[in-house]
Amino acid sequence: MSAKSKSVGVIGAPFSKGQPRGGVEKGPSALRKAGLLEKLQEQECDVKDYGDLSFADVPNDIPFGIVKNPRTVGKATEELASVVAEVQKSGRVSVVMGGDHSLAIGTISGHARVHPDLGVIWVDAHADINTPATTTTGNLHGQPVSFLLKELTGKIPEVPGFSWATPCLTAKDIVYIGLRDVDPGEHCILKTLGIKYFSMTEVDRLGIGKVMEDALAHLLGRKKRPIHLSFDVDGLDPSITPATGTPVVGGLSHREGIYITEEIYKTGLLSGLDIMEVNPVLGKTPEEVTRTVNTAVAVTLACFGVAREGNHDPKKDYLSPPK
Repeated sequence: MSAKSKSVGVIGAPFSKGQPRGGVEKGPSALRKAGLLEKLQEQECDVKDYGDLSFADVPNDIPFGIVKNPRTVGKATEELASVVAEVQKSGRVSVVMGGDHSLAIGTISGHARVHPDLGVIWVDAHADINTPATTTTGNLHGQPVSFLLKELTGKIPEVPGFSWATPCLTAKDIVYIGLRDVDPGEHCILKTLGIKYFSMTEVDRLGIGKVMEDALAHLLGRKKRPIHLSFDVDGLDPSITPATGTPVVGGLSHREGIYITEEIYKTGLLSGLDIMEVNPVLGKTPEEVTRTVNTAVAVTLACFGVAREGNHDPKKDYLSPPK
């Protein structure tokens, strides 16, 4: 793995206004309390903590059509984009602890300012590619990809708060894994633009090994480039990550989630990571919260080299212990 990918900048993004359920703003503190930063350091990552960002609500943030909190989400994602770009310029992998998935407008935009050739792997039960015109809920956490895609430029109205956002991805720059709750408008966009996706049907048919082989070939086949992994914990089955806002049964197993991140680590190209939608308030029991948070930590650590087969320090002589 490149030296860069062991150099990490961690950003807490305690933000919930891209969706209606409170508690997801507590995701970063839950991940911190679970020892995520210390565990990254134990993995010999050089960790710089950028702290938790402070997001202010924009007053009189009236809906745009049915799109809720547009100015508040726009301002938060703009601030986050600047910090992610700062981390990227310093040569570190940005690790953003969400927060709801509307934040990906900021994380990917900020990343692309420094690495405009990046490719995105989006692990999620949902495609999050509704436009302000196709959304049926108005929640911006279901719309981030539409703001990022160049092919949808003419389909996105001028939403208040987003004048700063410039589309930075083409349809061939993103691959989805884990889809199983996709709105009709989103399905139309995926099919019309020819976006590569592996729904749970493809995961079942091909197996996760072939899914990752094909996903990485799609993004890296022509040339190596930085990878941004945007990981919504609801991509995993709710039996594994129950404390999240929009759980959908029939998701990725713990093993499949870890395999995805192990394979991304092996490329040596991970450049940005989002861990999104951990909501400690929505666990029915403390154990459900712990299970969700610990899974999110495990997924993150696998991105930085923690392997299920085990790890050892190649510089240490284990067979001749000091006397």
